[in-house]
Parts: sequence; C-alpha cells; structure tokens
Amino acid sequence: MIYLDSHVVVWLYAGDFKKFGSKVKDLINHNDLYVSTIIRLELQYLYEIQRITVDADALLLDLSKRIGLQQCDKSFDAVISEALNYTWTRDPFDRLIVANAALNENLLITKDNNILDNYKQAVWK
Repeated sequence: MIYLDSHVVVWLYAGDFKKFGSKVKDLINHNDLYVSTIIRLELQYLYEIQRITVDADALLLDLSKRIGLQQCDKSFDAVISEALNYTWTRDPFDRLIVANAALNENLLITKDNNILDNYKQAVWK
C-alpha cells in the first residue's frame, strides 16, 4: 500500500511518466495505490484556480478505472490527531497527506522537498 501526493496524481492522470524515476515507476507498477481523501479537496482547489483542467472527481474516477487508485478510508479523526504532530509545515494539505500515510508508516510518493526531509517514509528518487 503506497500513498501518492497530489502532484503525483496529476502527473499520472496526464500520462507524464517522464517525471518519475525508475524506483518510483517500479513502486507505482507493483503496489496498491492510495490517496488521502484530502487529495480530493486539493485537486478541486487546483481545478478552481485553473491549474488543472478537470475537476477532482473526474480525475480520481479516471485513475481509479485506469490504475486502480483508491481513496483511503482511515478515520478522519485519526488522521487529524496524527497531523497535529507535524509542526514542520504550515500547509494543511501536506500535514493531512503525510498523516494519512504515517498512521501505518506507509510509503508516500512525493517530490515535495519539505515532506522528503521530514517524513522518513517519503520517497522520490
């Protein structure tokens, strides 16, 4: 079970595989892929400010069908409780995305340097 950060989800949707190194491609191809439910809200924000061209639900449904991407069903209260520990960022999306993965010490694929520096299970290259 591996979690994906928002930008990874967007790149997968766009088919922009050149962004990923061989390690990340291997992880994506050989594991069950999940996103925190907060990703849905972040993607919708990106759509509303026209940084992506498709709304969150359509994007996530497409990836669910194409690659089996699933939204995590962990308790939101448990995720919030975990997120309270992450004072290294002021970004609420990052706190919740990391907390969601951290509840079971799952890997999180991200290119975000702040996350890579602070969550030991974050991977990129």
